[in-house]
Amino acid sequence: MAKHPIHPFARYFPLATRSTPCRTPKAFLCGLALVANGAAATDIEEDLALAYGDKETVSIATGGAQLLRRAPAVASVITAEEIAAMGAQNLDDVLESVPGLHVSRASVRYAPIYAIRGVAGLQSNPQVLMLQDGIPMTTMFTGDKGAAWIEVPVENIARVEVIRGPGSALYGADAYVGVINVITKTAADTPGTEFGGGAGSFAGWKAWAQHGGQIGPFDVAAYIRLGSSEGSKEIIESDAQTRNDILFGTHASLAPGAINTGRDLIDASLYLGYENWRLRAGYKLRDNLETGAGVNSALDPTSTGRAEEINLNASWRNEHVSQNWGLGVTASYLHYNFTYPDNLLLLPAGAQLASGTFPNGMIGSPNQWERQFRFSGHATYAGFDDHSIRLGLGHDDLDLYKTRTYKNYLQNAAGASIPTGPVIDYSNIQPFIRPQLRTVDYVYAQDEWRFAPDWTLTAGLRHDRYSDFGGTTNPRLALVWDANYALTAKLLYGEAFRAPSFNEQYGINAVSNGNPDLTPETIKTLEAAFSWQGGKDVQINLSLFKYEMRDIIRLVANPAPTPGSTYQNTAAQHGSGLELEAIWNASRNLRLSGNYAWQRSIDDATGRDAGYVPHHHLYARADWGFSNRWSLGGQVNWVADRERTASDTRPQIDDYATFDLNLRGARVAGDWDVAVVARNLFDADAREPSLAPGTIANDLPLPGRSVFLELQYRTK
Repeated sequence: MAKHPIHPFARYFPLATRSTPCRTPKAFLCGLALVANGAAATDIEEDLALAYGDKETVSIATGGAQLLRRAPAVASVITAEEIAAMGAQNLDDVLESVPGLHVSRASVRYAPIYAIRGVAGLQSNPQVLMLQDGIPMTTMFTGDKGAAWIEVPVENIARVEVIRGPGSALYGADAYVGVINVITKTAADTPGTEFGGGAGSFAGWKAWAQHGGQIGPFDVAAYIRLGSSEGSKEIIESDAQTRNDILFGTHASLAPGAINTGRDLIDASLYLGYENWRLRAGYKLRDNLETGAGVNSALDPTSTGRAEEINLNASWRNEHVSQNWGLGVTASYLHYNFTYPDNLLLLPAGAQLASGTFPNGMIGSPNQWERQFRFSGHATYAGFDDHSIRLGLGHDDLDLYKTRTYKNYLQNAAGASIPTGPVIDYSNIQPFIRPQLRTVDYVYAQDEWRFAPDWTLTAGLRHDRYSDFGGTTNPRLALVWDANYALTAKLLYGEAFRAPSFNEQYGINAVSNGNPDLTPETIKTLEAAFSWQGGKDVQINLSLFKYEMRDIIRLVANPAPTPGSTYQNTAAQHGSGLELEAIWNASRNLRLSGNYAWQRSIDDATGRDAGYVPHHHLYARADWGFSNRWSLGGQVNWVADRERTASDTRPQIDDYATFDLNLRGARVAGDWDVAVVARNLFDADAREPSLAPGTIANDLPLPGRSVFLELQYRTK
């Protein structure tokens, strides 16, 4: 097939600068429809890839590739081209650009918290399901993605797909308010060899290499990246120990003092493809991982942790086993461990509590090792007119197989922490949790019914059976209408659940106790979405949503005289909002894009705001190719109107706006590319909320101005 001419800078402006044979909107949409129905020839697929970097299709909405605008979900796709254009340094930078998704921070390790549509935790993030190449990356102790997903690099990401809204009918647990699928590069995405590096603020540096090609009959892609950063040194004015000093007349607090966000990083992956077989292996290491604002909200400049993740998955898929049948099977393995040495400070040296004094600091080091085996299979059937049926089943073994606890204190029956002197192994005396095993069996069915030329109804149902708390069944319905060649409308309903984490069920702590009788949190969501394509240069998307959450898991004070608190299914929350997104290719070299999200979430018990998530979030970006080799991109991120919970009496969290700038040059010296990225260029005082009741009184400061220089060499 003859290739269409490509502007020298098209890799950064896939919508604006690459030509396509679809000369009218109607012809263009017809071509897309052929692809969606599996009838398109190779040349149409190549034209789409040239024009959009495969931005117009999505796979996580139904389990198979289909048009984004017609997918039975509110979804976003960010391609590698867009990631480069925005100057993203890590996955968190990418996700902040998604409508209705805000990246906040936990005080512990400054780990990312993905708040979607007003729903988020402050220390962990179990409400969002993280996938890598379609495989869950959930760690069982906290129920979220774990510390190995801190500062995930972007060089090996082919695309990121995000569903906003429930996804349990297809993905089961934790696809509660959203699903994020990070798709890594294959041999087709990285033809030839690339390597690069960079350095910049906070003593940060990175070096990486990747290669894609063939070895005999095998498609092969390999990637490795090393990096390190000392982290920003923003100041915490007061912390939990400040409060203790006031109570007990001590002077142990290290506040005012700098946050501690240094880390060393290794990421690697290997891809092998042969006919219908795919094998992927990945490795993540986060070493010398500092504690952020402290694991107990008390500054700790000395302790570090180590998070390590190994994942392996093998799959076989043939969508044309026979005339009407397709089959696929997947097996995956995930090993995750998070360890501290035996000196993790909960409170600094000299700290005093009512139970005693800790001259060397209060030390408590939890360590955990997990392994997961997942097996799944699916079948598709297209033998009925206007129906596409998908059936699936699977089994998961989720094993927290080893734990270790090092402490210099013992909790008595009243919940008081009694100093014991030296640090010893408390794993058999008073562990923070004992090893646990959970198994899950599930089955699901989904039917896409095109009951009229412009109408499609997707219905899905999944049942999960857990070994520890029983079964849960979750449906979804999606009605999609192609009103005309430019406008698509959707009406969506879905239910989802979040499984209790092992810590919530089985944690052993006289202050915060696990509860083996917990049941899953549940959510019901109703959505309406509209997508308008104003010719080839303008696109506008609007989504409206309303949800109700029940059986939310929270710590509840135990009735007297029993001390401490226990996790209970006790809370409820409801909310509503909208997300508006627009893209305008103003000229061949200028692309303007942005989105605005509004939400309001209410705690049913108090009638007050659920707290901490922005009511208003605006993201706007401009990309300008001002020569054949150079481009300039700028983006603004405005986060506004964040209220506290009813129990948090501090003033409302300040709004902030940050501005980033990204200058990139392609082939500026032979095969070398160069980029200069400045983040928070005007050094705005940006902060994310800290835990109630305000032990870190003035919240968590985000990094100030930073600059990073990158070089990349490509032999394509």
